[in-house]
Amino acid sequence: MTAPSDWRSAFPLRSAEDAVDALLDAWNRLVAKPPPGISARTHEPKLTKHLKVSLENVVSREHGLLGNWTAEDVIGQLDPNTGELAETRRTDIAYCWNNETQSLKLVFEFKRLGKQKRHRDEYLGARGLARYVTGIYASEQPVGAMVGILLAPTADIVPQLQAVLADNDFATALRLRNNDADSPYTQPSTLFAQALFDTEHDRDPPHAPPHGYIRVAHFFVSFKE
Repeated sequence: MTAPSDWRSAFPLRSAEDAVDALLDAWNRLVAKPPPGISARTHEPKLTKHLKVSLENVVSREHGLLGNWTAEDVIGQLDPNTGELAETRRTDIAYCWNNETQSLKLVFEFKRLGKQKRHRDEYLGARGLARYVTGIYASEQPVGAMVGILLAPTADIVPQLQAVLADNDFATALRLRNNDADSPYTQPSTLFAQALFDTEHDRDPPHAPPHGYIRVAHFFVSFKE
């Protein structure tokens, strides 16, 4: 069993960093010259499908990645008594990689994020971050990724989002683990240079990794003005 302090040494960080680099490169290319029908108003499924095809056909090859990308990948779990599907979800984008000793499934959950409370609730709630906590996203994985598509300047959005993370009700619902500074988030991220901050969340079997919690990196991207 992996001890809480040892999971990082077992995690294929370099492969995860390569995946993050490729995904953000694909995003920057997309917004630098968006094709017809792609804009800040485009809903996540259309954006993520476009990104996945770009990653698979162009960007990953240029970056030399050896893993596979999925978009709108169906995941689920079976009722142990009946064998029926108990729950299904579709992940926005995931990168899967393995070698003889390590494996990785890095899930990226995209959310459009403006200044309104409803956007923060969507980002943090049952259809957003909570999917890594009480949902079935990134099952048994030690790391996940949230990608906020900013609809306003960072300073108008991220501080309010972080303030909500410090709210006791949200902290309890999201099973947040405070860091050594007694903060519900760690900024800058200790996982990825491109992420703004990380959060850690306790998680129950069967979806928890061996050490019992998942670390989620929070990335923020936007369309060019």
